[in-house]
Amino acid sequence: MRDAVGGKRLLVVTGAAAADVDALPAFVRQLLEEASEVLVVTPVLPGGLQWLVSDTDRARAEADERLDTVLGHVASIAPAAKLEGAVGDETPLTAFADAIARFRPDHLLIALRAGDHAAWQERRLVDGVIERFGLPTTVFELDSSGHAPPAS
Repeated sequence: MRDAVGGKRLLVVTGAAAADVDALPAFVRQLLEEASEVLVVTPVLPGGLQWLVSDTDRARAEADERLDTVLGHVASIAPAAKLEGAVGDETPLTAFADAIARFRPDHLLIALRAGDHAAWQERRLVDGVIERFGLPTTVFELDSSGHAPPAS
């Protein structure tokens, strides 16, 4: 059910966690501050070989850790927002579909791993999400140290 007072429902799907709140770009902090409800989903992101042999325990543990970190960041930025979190499916597009069906967001915020540590799951992901769901979408990247790369 939508918020009766018109608040924004923000779905955050993140393959990386910021090193700290100050490492998040200002536009990301603003989206979080404006949200009345936030659902954070951290997909399980196994390597290709792990995925093929269904050995995803380590990737699931990493997703759990990432979820705890991101929930802490969101809670400090938007303390009044209703906040939920979940570890998502091993296939990121399925993680989006599941979360969108359940949460019905107004906006998507996607945090991708920057080029230096991106993996096969991120290839063409944003295009697929936009084509399939047609929701307003904001995307940003975080490098392996948890910081947004400098604007080019």
